[in-house]
Amino acid sequence: MSEAPVIIIGGGLAGATAASELRERGYGGAVTLIAGEEHLPYERPPLSKDFLQGSSELPDFTVHDEQWYAEHDIDLLLGTRVEAIDRTAKRVALDGGGTLDYAQLVLATGSRANPSGGIEGADLPGVRVLRTIDDARALREDLKEGTRLVIVGSGWIGMEAAASARQQGAEVTVISPSRIPLGNVLGEPFGNHLTRMHQEAGVRFELATHVDRIERGADQLVVHAGSWQTGADLVLLAIGASPHLEVAAASGIETDHGVVVDASLRSSDPDVLAVGDIAQAFNTTLRRQLRVEHWDNAIRQGKLAAATLTGADEQYDWLPYFFTDQFELGMEYVGDRQDGDADVVRGDMDEGEFIMFWLREGRITAAMNVNIWDVNDTLRSLVGQRVEPDRLQDTSIELGQLATGQ
Repeated sequence: MSEAPVIIIGGGLAGATAASELRERGYGGAVTLIAGEEHLPYERPPLSKDFLQGSSELPDFTVHDEQWYAEHDIDLLLGTRVEAIDRTAKRVALDGGGTLDYAQLVLATGSRANPSGGIEGADLPGVRVLRTIDDARALREDLKEGTRLVIVGSGWIGMEAAASARQQGAEVTVISPSRIPLGNVLGEPFGNHLTRMHQEAGVRFELATHVDRIERGADQLVVHAGSWQTGADLVLLAIGASPHLEVAAASGIETDHGVVVDASLRSSDPDVLAVGDIAQAFNTTLRRQLRVEHWDNAIRQGKLAAATLTGADEQYDWLPYFFTDQFELGMEYVGDRQDGDADVVRGDMDEGEFIMFWLREGRITAAMNVNIWDVNDTLRSLVGQRVEPDRLQDTSIELGQLATGQ
């Protein structure tokens, strides 16, 4: 096992997990974690959920406290960014001046919120994004009973923020070019179900609608979408995120939609690994490159990077997993649904407790439990199995027996 210095660039969940897993595996060399934010590494899912609702605070989802890093001899550089990577010299240049040498480098630079989407007026005061704790704190402070919030975008962040803001008493309008929120991710049946739930809670939708510009009026923001317009106190741009690839690409490492890495997370330079949002990694189960921006993947890839650095023979072989909480709906998803997969519902969607399966050529490609708990491991085991749709729908057959024919 090499004891040479490891530098981790990025202070999110993936980077922090890689650092802690190195120590868990007995790595005794120097470990430096470089974080662009001034905050200790933290988890991001609560930003659009519990934190925005005021039911949790930053310490509740901080990965480790400051003392932990000191006790585990991890050099933590907060508020610091890497300006360049010299792969020949194995050295990184810091934005405040100075350099650090490495033997192995882990890129965990994450993603940034797409700031404008070409929308005129996206830089006006009162127009926000939601990516960091500072973004979430500023938005939470301004969300009050009756605040008119317009959310541009109906992806995960947009829909979660809509639910959280509505629960805070805000008047929420979601404007999206999509015809069905999350329809491209989870299909029309679930997208329609989610939309109805939001509408019943008072969220207004303007779908299949493109925002052209945002203007500052006398006492409000005005959002324009063609001939349609609406006033707002706040506008949240929830129009996706882009991976931080600039430093990696400038160093000559192979990049595509992310940093291209193999199943052990090594890049085109074997001394440089990538994890989390920026890793376009080869998944040995799905047999293709995959870039996943989710909490579970950040943890698992952080651990895999540490395994690779300490000489273990492990691979990226797990299926994508994600979860959401919106109003009374909680769900977990596992698998690899793609457009064209057939939807199969087990249970009654109107009752709010059901399981969805997706099939391609008769095989389960993905599954999702909605308000039914402690079944996701079983669903994970079913992905890849060939099961007839009528068996999937038959609630008299136990989940664990679906693939056995019993």
